[in-house]
Amino acid sequence: MGMTMTQKILAKHAGLPSVRAGQLIQAKLDLVLGNDITTPVAVNEFEAAGFDKVFDKSKIALVMDHFAPNKDIKAAAQCKQCRAFARRFDIDNYFDVGEMGIEHALLPEKGLVAPGEAVIGADSHTCTYGALGAFSTGVGSTDMGAAMAAGETWFKVPSAIKVNLTGKLRPFVSGKDVILTLIGMIGVDGARYQSLEFAGPGVAELSIYDRLTISNMAIEAGAKNGIFPVDEVTKAYVEGRVNRPWTAYEADGDAEYERTVDIDLSRVDCTVAYPHLPENAHSAREGKDVRIDQIVIGSCTNGQLPDLEAAAAILKGKHLARDVRGIVIPATMSVYREAMRRGLTDIFLDAGCIVSTPTCGPCLGGYMGILAAGERCVSTTNRNFVGRMGHVDSEVYLASPAVAAASGVAGHIAHPEEL
Repeated sequence: MGMTMTQKILAKHAGLPSVRAGQLIQAKLDLVLGNDITTPVAVNEFEAAGFDKVFDKSKIALVMDHFAPNKDIKAAAQCKQCRAFARRFDIDNYFDVGEMGIEHALLPEKGLVAPGEAVIGADSHTCTYGALGAFSTGVGSTDMGAAMAAGETWFKVPSAIKVNLTGKLRPFVSGKDVILTLIGMIGVDGARYQSLEFAGPGVAELSIYDRLTISNMAIEAGAKNGIFPVDEVTKAYVEGRVNRPWTAYEADGDAEYERTVDIDLSRVDCTVAYPHLPENAHSAREGKDVRIDQIVIGSCTNGQLPDLEAAAAILKGKHLARDVRGIVIPATMSVYREAMRRGLTDIFLDAGCIVSTPTCGPCLGGYMGILAAGERCVSTTNRNFVGRMGHVDSEVYLASPAVAAASGVAGHIAHPEEL
């Protein structure tokens, strides 16, 4: 029996001719990632184990993004501990205020992830890098601490679900709508500890940023990882970013899948995930009765330049509805700079929004947009669990940048075509 893309990458990194679903393996790693919340725990475990060196200072990335700039004394102490560790071991890829970004947007932008590589991160949305044809997945901080020393970790080889994409996207529809539609179809545990392997002619219709969004939210279906084939779109993105050899892996024709899910992109509409699970998918056209208090456009899921352009196209010449707060968060400093060059920040400010430094901030209920009891937010982030963005009696509605912007103008959940 043949292997899936993920299984081929894991076999290569385990030094094995082949692997099978359910097999336990030890695999070498190309990158170990941590942020300002998870790295301190990993550092504590690293030191408790008596480690005194890292496996490769160029293959560890520490990104201060969740609470940076520091929101309080505890956040400041966490970042200080990360800085001290980075200095102690001369970590090449340490990113802090002024030179940072949201980790899962920053690492691809910097060329730190390439097709065919194996990456772990102490953050559940590390699965983002499957958009580049890499195997990447989230782990706990203890595993991160050990991996920083050993350069390898263990995996149970996942089985896979093939997601067969056909057709072309309709106007205003993006990768966010595709992944919310998929999660609505299979549920938040529909791919539990499996690979979501995307295939079919519809893949070519998705930009690299659509794919990053889709792979990012594979975890919201319970998946171990999400992965896309390496094609011309992938190659165009990594060219000029990645300065080392890389390998593209293809699934075998006789690879085994648990099942196949078919999605016709031409039938996907602007989609909103209602509280309190990403699987609670509805058409944006159903939201006229859902009044909102806030919109958030940004995060590792939807803070890229095309995301900001999509929102700005809706907001240009318009203003947010009365009593709606708008928060725009570019994913990286380079995205922020380009948004300024293109006049996007002026459009946001004229519409009544604020533009923040790159940060995870409100996505995890950290800061920069916390909700009070009874408040509702349409957000381009990736989770809408109870209390995710603030009070347990607040509500988060997940949507694309276009839908978030349209909803901000309308004062209720709205499809962009309705404006």
